[in-house]
Amino acid sequence: MSRQRTIEKIMDSEYVTIGELVRLANTRYSTLKFYTEEGMLPFEQADTNLTRRYKRVEALCRIEEIRAMRQSGKTIPEIKEILNSHK
Repeated sequence: MSRQRTIEKIMDSEYVTIGELVRLANTRYSTLKFYTEEGMLPFEQADTNLTRRYKRVEALCRIEEIRAMRQSGKTIPEIKEILNSHK
């Protein structure tokens, strides 16, 4: 079993795992997995390693953006449309 990185090390990293993102964003794993699968939360994946890596700052900003839209009453399809128009 691997040891978790400290919050300090995570905060110093450009890339984080979904588990680390859960800790930083105080969000459920299932929520972030859903956002990832729906194309709302971008990630990178190395060829040799199947672990998804998220750019820490960008991912946290995106999660906050999604939260704000959800709190304003927007649906997931509406949010996806808005996020896709930003590309």
